[in-house]
Amino acid sequence: MANHKSSLKRIRQTATATERNRFYRTRLKNITKEVRSAIEAGDKEAAAASLKIANKQIHTFVSKGILKKETAARKVSRLHKAVNSI
Repeated sequence: MANHKSSLKRIRQTATATERNRFYRTRLKNITKEVRSAIEAGDKEAAAASLKIANKQIHTFVSKGILKKETAARKVSRLHKAVNSI
């Protein structure tokens, strides 16, 4: 266990950030899964609609500092490629 006041504060801050980031990681998985399921079903309209939502959400995560810009671009690019392959 930490003894210094600053160390105790860092532990509290890390716990808060971890909880917040867990929410965003779960949300990212769910929106990606939604697009992928529409692709597997072969429904291009639903996939495109889900992709539009996913694109906006992923770039929102970049602005919040959850994802890096390049990571978000890679994820969106792969989703676009999958939707266009229908």
